Parts: sequence; structure tokens; C-alpha cells
Amino acid sequence: MEEEKLDDLISSLPFEIQQRVVSLMPLKEAVRTSTLSTFWRSLWSPIQVNLNFDPNPIIHEGSGQDVKQVIGMFLRSYACPEQLKLNLKVTDHTNEELVVKATKGVDQELHLEFFETQKVATKTCLYLRSNPTQNANFFGVKLLHLRSVANLSKPLVAMLFSNCNVLESLRLEKCRGLESLEVETESLQSLVVEDCSDMAAIVVSAPNLKSFEFRGALPQIDIKKTVSLVNAVLNLRDGPGSNQFECEDVLSILASLKDVEVLTISGWLLEWLCWGGVIFGRLAFKFNKLRELSWTDSVINKEKRDSLACFLNICPSLVKLSVEIQSNLSFIPSPFFHQYWHEPHLWMDFTTVKSNTSELEQLKHVDLVGFVGKEDELLLMGLLLEKAIRLNSLTIV
Repeated sequence: MEEEKLDDLISSLPFEIQQRVVSLMPLKEAVRTSTLSTFWRSLWSPIQVNLNFDPNPIIHEGSGQDVKQVIGMFLRSYACPEQLKLNLKVTDHTNEELVVKATKGVDQELHLEFFETQKVATKTCLYLRSNPTQNANFFGVKLLHLRSVANLSKPLVAMLFSNCNVLESLRLEKCRGLESLEVETESLQSLVVEDCSDMAAIVVSAPNLKSFEFRGALPQIDIKKTVSLVNAVLNLRDGPGSNQFECEDVLSILASLKDVEVLTISGWLLEWLCWGGVIFGRLAFKFNKLRELSWTDSVINKEKRDSLACFLNICPSLVKLSVEIQSNLSFIPSPFFHQYWHEPHLWMDFTTVKSNTSELEQLKHVDLVGFVGKEDELLLMGLLLEKAIRLNSLTIV
């Protein structure tokens, strides 16, 4: 009853004051008020604009001016929360429609959603490059979260955000049909790519990149010119996908991450390399700065246990190790390799593996999650206890 009285009271206020009330709320909470009553929904009646849209030349300089002008006018004031519904009629032979829903808040917040009338089964690429000589509506964007960017919305996204010269954080999520990503900017510090099931290649040229996270099926990853990368996540829970790789391809990815201090990696990838005959201690690079390592997989068996032991030989500065068994993960079988680099060390007995494992002189903390006391798990625990001569804590969850 009290809520109804309050709603009636607010409904009787002038429209400008009603908008002011909404503007004092966080944007997500303000948007949710549209479900309360007809009155609240009236505050969120979107500005509707219909435009023609050519997805082919829009990424070229001078094109897409109508779209830029409409969004530019929409963003001129953040005095109150507003919504824009931009209906873009595709002018090519497909006669499809792209709908862009933009919601802005008073604290410089902007959320964009893309809706396509048809799901086009076409794989696309996304290029985001900064251009200091040009200005744009989104020139000052520092954090960008793109979700479900598909075939038609991809060129529009590239047009709007290619001049984000101060972009610091980029996140791509569930962009199915997106086959490759290329980012070139000096300002980028964080990049997250998650659940983009068709992603086959990621190329990043960002000297100030500090954090890189990938979750999905293994793509080709090329990180260039970075000197600041501290944290890396390779959560390859979907295995290798449909991509074809050789040992050299995977090792080039690891080599680009060799200076990180914190690394999360899927255990099957290390096992895969070891089945190919790779012995980590014989490589030309080490993870000399790595202080925290998180290893995840669906199970601990002999091959995974010995692969982890081999990888620890190139982690001389490791302080904390977390080994997590996640039963909900799928088992990823190792592929067949036509030739080996060396005699595979996975054929060795455990006594030999243990004797070949380096002393873990800096390792002080070990967390074991999901262990149930199987033989290979116990042997790994014994190996860590023997090699970590300065171990302070061993936690089993």
C-alpha cells in the first residue's frame, strides 16, 4: 500500500522532476523501474530514428555520417537517463534490419545492444585501430564491452569505436560468427575474449597491455610489442575447436606470455605439447617472472601430472601454485603428431620424472582443489612436497 501511494505521489509530479528522480538512481536500477507501472514506462519511451544502412562501405572514411550525427546528438547531454532506438534498414540485397538500442545514464554511462532481424551464417573479422588524427563521438571511451556482435553490427561497431584513442579496457563476449580480432592501440591495458565460439585468430599490438584473458576454444594468438603484460588467462575449456595447430604454433603463444607474473592455463595444453615431444627445460625461453600459476583440468592422470612437473622446470620464480580439478570440464584427448621434437618424456617412469624436476626454491604456497586421493594426485602432492623446500602452506579443498 505504501509503495502504491509513493508511486501515485511521484506520478503527480511534473515530467521534468520525474526525470530528475530517475537520474538520481544508478542506471541499471533506473532502467528496471520501467517494469513497475505505465507511469515508469513512459519515462523510458525511446527516441526512435529510422535510417538506411549500407554495411559494405560504412567502414570507409566519410561514410555512415547519418549514424554518427544521430548518436552524436543523443550524447550531447547526460542531464537525464534516455534511450535511443536506431532502426537501420540494410540497403543491400538482403533487405534485413539492424536495431541499435542505446541507453545512457547521468554518470557518463552508455550501454549498446545490437539486434539483427536474421542470423546470417557468415564469419567476420573485427578491426579496432586508434587514429590520433581523427576525432569521433566515442573518442573518450575508456571501457568498452561488446556482446553478440554479429555480421551486420560488426562494421557499425568498427566505425563507431575505431577512433577510441584512450580505450583502456576491451571485452568481447558471445560474439558468434566473429572469426578474427585485430586490435592496435597504445592505450589498451586489458583485453578479455570469452565464449566467441568461432574465434580462430587474435592479433594484438598494444605496448601497454597489462592483462589478457581468453576463455573458449584455442585460437591462434599473436601478442605484439607488449612490454607491460602482467596477467594472462588461457582458459581453453573448449579444447582446440576446429583449428589445426602444430607444436610451434602453441609454443609461439607461450613465448609471447613468458614475462607475465600471473598465469592461468588449461592442463591439456601442456599435455598436448609433451605428447609432441616438447621438453620445456630445453626451450629457448623461461617464465622467469612468473610468481603465480593456476593449472586447471578435468582430471589428474599420469600424463597431466608429468606434464605439469615438466612445465615447472621453466618457472624458477614461482611463489604460488594452484592445481584445480573441475569435474564439469570435458576431457580433451591429445592429438596425433606426425613427428616428435624429442623422445617424449611422458614415457618415463615417475622416479625419473621426479629426478628431472627442478628444485622449486621460491614456491611457498600450494592450493589443491578437487583432489580425491587418487594415486596420481598423491604422487603429485609428494613431488611438490619434496621439491618445494621453502613451502609454507599446503591447502587441500
